[in-house]
Amino acid sequence: MTDYPFRNGKSYTVEQARQVLEQYCAYQERCHDEVMKKLRAMSMIPEAIESIVVHLIDKNFLNEERFAKSFARGKHRIKNWGKVRIANELKMRNISQRNIATALKELSDEEYFDTFYKFSERLWESYPQRTTQAIRKKFCDALLRKGFESHLVYDRLRELEKV
Repeated sequence: MTDYPFRNGKSYTVEQARQVLEQYCAYQERCHDEVMKKLRAMSMIPEAIESIVVHLIDKNFLNEERFAKSFARGKHRIKNWGKVRIANELKMRNISQRNIATALKELSDEEYFDTFYKFSERLWESYPQRTTQAIRKKFCDALLRKGFESHLVYDRLRELEKV
């Protein structure tokens, strides 16, 4: 069975759509935007979408704060993303500032800096010749793309150049 069984033009009753969305949200944490896109793709009318979203929130299938916390922990631990990238990705998913702040608090300073130092060390060691300006720029750009704060990146570069 495909992830999107509704793409074959099938129409759904509100109850059927509710069941599909309950499974969709139970499989992994979802944000409101993902649920709304899925319902629109199922060609549900706005009144049905609203009713289903309210049901999902009431039954605790959908919770933005829980989604944001899970997203932040997962992206940091698995993909080594920094706080800047995580916050930007959550903003793109229309998560509130309050929930973004709560999610970023999920990352302990110890874990965050440990990940940053290990990742930057591996990255630095991957460059055979580290003296050129191009390599230093490449190193900084990679860490900034991962979403680490610029002051951390430049301080770390100065530390590694001394070694």
